[in-house]
Amino acid sequence: MNEEMNGGQLEGSQENGQVEKIDYVFKVVVIGDSAVGKTQILSRFTKNEFCFDSKSTIGVEFQTRTLTIKSKVIKAQIWDTAGQERYRAVTSAYYRGALGAMLVYDITKRQSFDHVARWVEELRAHADNSIVIMLIGNKADLVELRAVPTEDAVEFAEDQSLFFFEASALSGDNVESAFFKLLEEIYGVVSKKALDGVNNGKSYGGDGGMLKGMKIDVIPGSELEISEIKKLSTCSSC
Repeated sequence: MNEEMNGGQLEGSQENGQVEKIDYVFKVVVIGDSAVGKTQILSRFTKNEFCFDSKSTIGVEFQTRTLTIKSKVIKAQIWDTAGQERYRAVTSAYYRGALGAMLVYDITKRQSFDHVARWVEELRAHADNSIVIMLIGNKADLVELRAVPTEDAVEFAEDQSLFFFEASALSGDNVESAFFKLLEEIYGVVSKKALDGVNNGKSYGGDGGMLKGMKIDVIPGSELEISEIKKLSTCSSC
């Protein structure tokens, strides 16, 4: 698992009796308060599932979605960090090496939005300064229970230079769009770093260069295939 976290060229899962080669590993963390729907959003993106029988996630887990992009096999490794305060000292270590973050709050719980600023501060303290952050207002289907106006989130996102979507893990609305926007923005950052490295005479190949071999291109959702889910967690609302 340590080799996967560091990126590089890896041997992947078996499919039809053949070992699938993983060219690059891309790490994203999903953070936010407990019970805002982090695991549900992750499950919707990686498995297109929603589980009504849910309980809080314990510790840190990850799931993957493997994409074939320009003849390269890219594994998006998405980490689900439990939101309870007692786990924050543990999960902070998992921010390292992440190129993107999904910061989730519940539009029906004002307190979860009020804590977003603290999560941004913690993320920027532990992650790379070029990390791309996507703010997600989950449970957008619960319109009548809304406690966080969209305008408040837009203003905060603009002030903190975050990207923003409201989404629903239950219906699936905007979950795919939010992840793809995050990947597209990360691709821009990674591409710029790779170009700068080439211009400076440095190599960014898949054997682990300065970006530890982490690289991702983005293709339309219709061309994606989910080929692997690792360490499946019990469905939860965290």
